[in-house]
Order: sequence, then structure tokens, then C-alpha cells
Amino acid sequence: MTQPKQAHYKRVLLKLSGEALAGDKVFGISPEVIDRIAREIKTVHDLGVEVAIVIGGGNIFRGIAGTAQGMDRATSDYMGMLATVLNSLALQDCLEKLEVYTRVMSAIEMHELCEPYIRRRAVRHLEKNRVVIFAAGTGNPYFTTDTAASLRAMEVNADIIMKATKVDGVYDDDPVVNSKAKMFKKLDYLDVLKNNLRVMDSTAISLCMDNQLPILVFNLNNPGNFKRVVMGEDIGTIVRREK
Repeated sequence: MTQPKQAHYKRVLLKLSGEALAGDKVFGISPEVIDRIAREIKTVHDLGVEVAIVIGGGNIFRGIAGTAQGMDRATSDYMGMLATVLNSLALQDCLEKLEVYTRVMSAIEMHELCEPYIRRRAVRHLEKNRVVIFAAGTGNPYFTTDTAASLRAMEVNADIIMKATKVDGVYDDDPVVNSKAKMFKKLDYLDVLKNNLRVMDSTAISLCMDNQLPILVFNLNNPGNFKRVVMGEDIGTIVRREK
């Protein structure tokens, strides 16, 4: 009897942008899109893979945009953190309707809504095969959810960060605007930093580089892609130390 193929990764951190939850909308959460994303996560969870998630808040409020309109940077960043909590609770609701046990852990304490972030408790949730959603970024202004994803991935000893995007990988130019944009299959962290490629912000990339944590950028809009990358298929762009 043929044994089922094992997942390539045991524990992954999925980084979602807030805009991904909006779908075709400019603002808010699309029920159809968040349900589809939840189902993609469930297929990976059903493989026995431990899944942690960090979600942005740009579909509700973006701190940098608030600052550009004259708002205090720290205040606008805290508002952005609260937006990530809204997205996290929405995704938790969708996952639990699919009978996937989920915990939201927030870097800003709000006991009535979710658990406070405690590293050992987060690891224990993952070991018990619960999906863990890390909300409110790092809990500090001036740090993005990309940085939060890198930090949390290292704290829970994830094998890789999987950054979900609307394009197939990392390009040398915007593929939506430039049809001749070249996609990279492999990149070194230093290449990303030197060429200012928009994978994640420089702080997040530096954290991953210092701790040798690989980043895989892939297109979540293609059905089944999350499962494919977890199974080790050659999809998207991998960022890691090139020897």
C-alpha cells in the first residue's frame, strides 16, 4: 500500500495582508474571500501541519496612511494594531465554523476578546494542533506586521515564513504594470535588501537573515497553492542564504 506523501514542513507561519481579506473591495472584509482563505488553511491543517498566522490591518486602517494625514505616528500605529485584531477574530470565526480549533493571541491585552501573547502557550497550542493567529503586531508602534511575522516565526520555531500575495512570487518590477517583469525563483536576503525588492520590510528581512529563517512568497489566489507549497512543490520565490 502506498504511503501518503508527507508535508515538507512541520510548522509554518502564514503571513497575510489585510488587503487580501478585502478581495475586490477597497475597504473591509469580503465574506467570500475570507471563507476561501480559511478553507485553504484547513486543507493544510488537515495534513497535520502546525499553522501560525499573522494578518495585517490595511483593509481597515493603515498606520502610515494616518501619519500622512497628520496623525501622530504612534497613535496611528496602535489603531492599525487594533485593525489586525478585527481581521484575526474574523478569520478565527471562519476557521472554527470549519471545525478547526483556533486561538487568537494578541500582543496588546484584551482578555474579553482573545488571549494575551505568551510564547510558551503559543507553542503549546500549536503542539495541540490548534491554529494560532498572532494579532496586534509586535504590540509596539513603528514596527510592521512583516516584522511581527518574522519575530513570531522565530519565537515559535517555525520552519519557514510563507508570505501570501496576489502575484506568483517576487519580481524585479511590478508585474501588474510591467508585463515583461522578471520573476525570481531564488533570492538571497542581501539581494532583497540591496535591490529594495518588496518582499517584506528591511527590519523583517534582517531578522530572518540573522536567524537563517527562509521566506517563501507565493500566490494565495490560486486555489490549492498553500497546500502545494507546504508539500514542497516548486512554487513562488524562496528567500534564503545562498551558499
